[in-house]
Amino acid sequence: MPVKIAVLKETRANERRVALVPAVADKLAKLGCEIHMQSDAGAASRIPDSAFKNVTFAANPQGLVSDADIVVSVQPPELSVVNAMKEGSVLLSFVYAHKEVELTKLLRDKKITSFAMELVPRITRAQAMDALSSQAALAGYYGALLGATNLARILPMMTTAVGSIRPAKCLVMGLGVAGLQAIATARRLGAMVEGYDVRPETKEQAESLGAKFVDTGVDARGQGGYARELTQEEKDKVAAVITKHIQQADIIITTASIPGRPSPKLVSKAQVDGMKNGAVIVDLASEGGGNCEYTQPGQTVQIGQVTIVAPLNVPSLLAEHASELYAKNQFNLIELMFDKDKKFAVNWEDEVLAKACLTHAGEIKNEAAKKVIEG
Repeated sequence: MPVKIAVLKETRANERRVALVPAVADKLAKLGCEIHMQSDAGAASRIPDSAFKNVTFAANPQGLVSDADIVVSVQPPELSVVNAMKEGSVLLSFVYAHKEVELTKLLRDKKITSFAMELVPRITRAQAMDALSSQAALAGYYGALLGATNLARILPMMTTAVGSIRPAKCLVMGLGVAGLQAIATARRLGAMVEGYDVRPETKEQAESLGAKFVDTGVDARGQGGYARELTQEEKDKVAAVITKHIQQADIIITTASIPGRPSPKLVSKAQVDGMKNGAVIVDLASEGGGNCEYTQPGQTVQIGQVTIVAPLNVPSLLAEHASELYAKNQFNLIELMFDKDKKFAVNWEDEVLAKACLTHAGEIKNEAAKKVIEG
């Protein structure tokens, strides 16, 4: 029997992505999967149903998932859809269990095996499945564009008949995947770029992209590639160094986020109040409340002469390529669930699958999620 995969249409606000694109649908078919998809699932990504081959379409999501072996989506499905899934089936999507307590309980109680895309371990072997990184790269790229289009000046140096225009100064705060892509994009647009992170090992990466690293002398390396929380003494030390760079910048792009926790505050109100007229802050961490104390998630606000842009779900604004990368991430994860004879059999000895698993066989497998939900 072929493995039946159901692809859902996204229903949450501001979500334009889709979990499957035609090229990946073809790969799944070669893997021996039977693909069923909700009608117009790709419409918001400008991918019509007619672009998909060997795919059966259905309008009703509950009917679509009722006999599916694997259900895929970008955002977590509605409770009614999960209720319609059969026991023992598999769900692949972003979940963020701390925000989706009722959904996670339902996945557990329905004995659905769920793999949360945000839990894919950030190890070398899992890079091709790391949807957080693929989507963050697009967010960093778009963040630099948002900075450029909200700035009332150009980024590169330009020589004209009446004199030269100096290049804009851009400060990128938080040098993960998004921050490094923001540096690369701002440099391509011609800006002078500085990069800052509390993890000193990012210095070499920033400099390799042509940015000057702002060294505050504070080392805040944490677990899993993320920064730990700073002490008040460390915050004061950082502020003493970074304030000058903030107030000299034309564009600041902030990207620091910690999954499951509020975004750390990197830019204070006092620092914004001292920024130059016409400066722009692009806060890419607004999903977690933002890195700037003035940030209003989902809005663009004017504080004096400073503009603060805080978009939500930035990868969705680049839905075509975001969907393509996400679909490839999910395909590589699904492929791990097949043995060498192309039989569907989840290998729980596989580190990637074991760590990405949120629920299985009536249990919450992720310890952090279990602690939040079950106490």
